[in-house]
Amino acid sequence: MIEQNEGVISLAGPVEKRNGQLMLLIPLAEGGVELMACSEGISEVERENLKIVIPEWLAGVLRIQEGDLVNVNNSQGKFNICAVRQRLVN
Repeated sequence: MIEQNEGVISLAGPVEKRNGQLMLLIPLAEGGVELMACSEGISEVERENLKIVIPEWLAGVLRIQEGDLVNVNNSQGKFNICAVRQRLVN
């Protein structure tokens, strides 16, 4: 789901796991291009996607794992990510 409001783009999608790494794959045609500037240094273009690897420490802070839905946006010119539903701390 893509939402745009006054230059801010907001997307929701799943966390994926490839080669043991958690990541977001955001299609360039569906908001990835708009998120490139604010994710410089933490992202790379892979085929038709903007790929953002989520370090293990950050996944722990966000309480997310493979298959969880997250929201991302470029509010205030920064890349922001948060879990749609945070997992409970055990």
